[in-house]
Amino acid sequence: MASPATQQESTEMSNRNRHLSWLWSEYSVIIAFVVIFVLASLLNPRFLDVNNQLNILMQVSIIGIVALGMTIVMLSGGIDLSVGSVLALVGVVSILSLNATGSILLAILTAFIVGAFAGLLNGLMVAKGRIASFIATLGMMAGARSIALYIADGGSISGEVSSFTVIANSELWIIDYPIIIFLVMTGLVYVLMQKTRFGRYVYAIGSNEKAALLSTIRVDRVKIGVYSLAGLLVSIAAIIETSRLNSISSSSSGQAYELDAIAAVIIGGTRMTGGRGKVLGTFFGVLILGILNNMMNLMNVSPHLQGFVKGLIIIVAVVFQKRE
Repeated sequence: MASPATQQESTEMSNRNRHLSWLWSEYSVIIAFVVIFVLASLLNPRFLDVNNQLNILMQVSIIGIVALGMTIVMLSGGIDLSVGSVLALVGVVSILSLNATGSILLAILTAFIVGAFAGLLNGLMVAKGRIASFIATLGMMAGARSIALYIADGGSISGEVSSFTVIANSELWIIDYPIIIFLVMTGLVYVLMQKTRFGRYVYAIGSNEKAALLSTIRVDRVKIGVYSLAGLLVSIAAIIETSRLNSISSSSSGQAYELDAIAAVIIGGTRMTGGRGKVLGTFFGVLILGILNNMMNLMNVSPHLQGFVKGLIIIVAVVFQKRE
């Protein structure tokens, strides 16, 4: 029979292990970010240059906004494979609106309407049509890209209002507008998911949809709202991308954005099955991807290998999730 002292030591060790496990579960993405940041600083002194740091934030701003929408979708237990194609479609339609009216405001409103409508269709297929989100958004991915290609005749469309480029090419002090928009969107989505009833409902549905139904949560409405909001966030990212060069490519814009967004969300700790994850985790996941891409560029690593690195990171992140 174990002595009281031995039992106390065993209890303390068990409590310590649980505490360490909780710390890793809650802050693993931040720990990973710090480790990668320090390693990048040691490997290349140019990494810490202020302009390089701002360049990283600028590069991840579009994917970051898309990833925020993906986070909401995945927290609800779904997935959205259509984000890249919808971004291209929104860009094409907004440029057409800009050229037809000469109004930047109308072009932005058009982008919001098209993006939200695409998200609404995804939500209706998932919630009302009972179609698996993977299949529904896969169909939207093909459909949106096809429509964008048809409208633009398979090429690019350029804007005729030069002032439209102000959105993505201006700065406040030394911080570019896209970075500011990304940070503001992160704050707004964080508040939405952590401080509102809608956010609690999304977590509840992702954790246990049947229990959410029994708790009188309008699951269908929440799901429709989730995908519509994701589409709206894609439209914001599309405005920034289109504004950069005052043009959009119907064939290449948004390509593989769904992979980058999903990678950032999973690295940030959001479960593929839904119900668990944090917006701030996605924020740091996006930064980790940005740092890795930046380091590979600084070290002249072939761009063809970057997709391999992202895929490997996704697999490792999922393995760690299963061990929690």
